[in-house]
Amino acid sequence: MGLSHTNPQRQRRRAFIGATSGHLIEWYDYGVYGFLAVYIGKAFFVSDDPSSSLLASFAAFALSFFIRPLGGLFFGPLADKIGRRRTLITVLVMMAGSTCLLGLLPTYASIGIAAPIILILVRCVQGFSAGGEIGTITSFIAEYAGPGRRGFATCWLMVTAVLGLLLGGAVANGMTWVLGAELMQDWGWRIPFLVAGPLGFISMYIRLKLEDSPEFLALVHAGETSKAPLREVWQWKRSIALVFFIITLHSSIFYLVLTFASTYMSNTLKFDSGTTLLYVFVASLSAAVVMPFGGAFTDRYGRKPFLMVIGVLATLAMYWFFKVAPTATPATLFWPLMAVAILFGLYASSTYALMSELLPTRIRSTGIAVAYNIPVAAFGGSAPLISTWLIKLTGDISSPWYFYVATGVASLLALVVLRKEDFVACSRDARHQELPASPLLANP
Repeated sequence: MGLSHTNPQRQRRRAFIGATSGHLIEWYDYGVYGFLAVYIGKAFFVSDDPSSSLLASFAAFALSFFIRPLGGLFFGPLADKIGRRRTLITVLVMMAGSTCLLGLLPTYASIGIAAPIILILVRCVQGFSAGGEIGTITSFIAEYAGPGRRGFATCWLMVTAVLGLLLGGAVANGMTWVLGAELMQDWGWRIPFLVAGPLGFISMYIRLKLEDSPEFLALVHAGETSKAPLREVWQWKRSIALVFFIITLHSSIFYLVLTFASTYMSNTLKFDSGTTLLYVFVASLSAAVVMPFGGAFTDRYGRKPFLMVIGVLATLAMYWFFKVAPTATPATLFWPLMAVAILFGLYASSTYALMSELLPTRIRSTGIAVAYNIPVAAFGGSAPLISTWLIKLTGDISSPWYFYVATGVASLLALVVLRKEDFVACSRDARHQELPASPLLANP
């Protein structure tokens, strides 16, 4: 069983657009929250110490990531049992709805201590839905692409994530520029979250028209879907461990470039807001531009050598970025930031494909959800919190390099032990279903 017999290419395009449009909503939320963390901290976590309010705001940001594994444990198996499409619709409704709700919440000045509690609960709902999104959408796109095209196809999920964060940043910073800091603190911070409502409706409409992935439909047709994917996935402990450690660098460098760098440059290095905004946007766009090239390269020449070389360079670039920070000016920090951003784009271009290839179709969504969400929580969402805490603890603004270099080393060690045999199960699974290596979206 394959794609629609009427127009396979059209169905692939529709699948791509439907999947990535919802993914955009998820990362739009994280972009908005990251850029508005200062305002949210003052509105919900009242303190005489501005750094404490910011720290509390990032703690709420990190908490949503610690909920992600629970969402993965719930939605990952669901996608392997009832299908990718139905699960993607469910998580989209939860994500868009909770993001919109965040813009309606009363602040500490209105209801006191209940305000940060409600904020944290809403962030938990967002984290829960996001935890179910990643395994499902990666499986969906990888299975539409087929063997030989997964790197190029899945890299567009990362491109979409970057664009979602940039969209959130553009809306948040654009409103700050128009309204000014005082009005943004009063009520302006709400509007970027409310925008998620109509965006969610559009994405849901598109996803409702999708068909499930050809590989999953083949399993359904053969009666071979997993009845207990959460139990079955533990037969693939080595694959799960490899994904876990390979993703640590991906997670930390992602949130360095796209979330923490903005706050670090403005609050710690005291760069002006215009410079900070420009640098983050240029770095993010540069990362997005190189991702398709990295994905296509690893499709042709292999993932392991490429990721090992890029991983080493990315780890050194993060060290460079923080070591020059104490005496940095906007001119001297630009090149370390660009090095981190470009190497992030190249590394992240192929990690989703690698995840999908280490796990068979019948438990792929569950396996990715389990293996991906924990390092994202521990090394990604918590990165701004840990970095801010290290600076406050040591008084050294370069101290976050300890954390970021450690994540790089962890990923490199996992890549060293990665073997060709680790991909055998995925290749055998695809051959068993006799599915063509479909060229997903020659012009995405």
